[in-house]
Amino acid sequence: MNQPTLPPDSPDEALMQAMAGGQEDALRELHERYARLLYALGYRMLRQTDDVESCVQDAFMNAWKHAARFDPARASVKTWLVSIAHHRFLQELRDRPDTSLEIEDWDAPTAAADPTDRLMAEQAVQGLEPEHRKLVELAYYRGYTHSELAVLLGLPVGTVKSRLRSALGRMKTLLGSSGTL
Repeated sequence: MNQPTLPPDSPDEALMQAMAGGQEDALRELHERYARLLYALGYRMLRQTDDVESCVQDAFMNAWKHAARFDPARASVKTWLVSIAHHRFLQELRDRPDTSLEIEDWDAPTAAADPTDRLMAEQAVQGLEPEHRKLVELAYYRGYTHSELAVLLGLPVGTVKSRLRSALGRMKTLLGSSGTL
């Protein structure tokens, strides 16, 4: 069966529709557009080239299998692909065996965290608007960089930075002027 060739400047959404219809050219074009981004994110999370390559390939195969489920009203193609890859990277991290620590590292004394500080920080985070709370949790509890957040949320990097700065200012206000943020 001869399938029409897609022009390389086709919009992402058109490529998704073509991919849902079984056109391999659409998958190749999306791979061409977004593989480098997914590799960069994967390397930052996994640090092992073989694992990253395997996970990126799995992510694109998952996108191929589920292309018909893509909903442009919920996310852009780029965000959807990043989300699929990110979930795959997280699964890879969860599947890795625990590495044991050397006895010196394991037995090294550590300072106990002050539970009061933790509780105050949690209350300040809960006092944020949902949009800001999500950014703070992703950036500070999950370790995403500004660039990764921008890709994940489909926002410009500058917007991510200003919203995080605003959220931290609000937390400082919630904690009082003696807050340690």
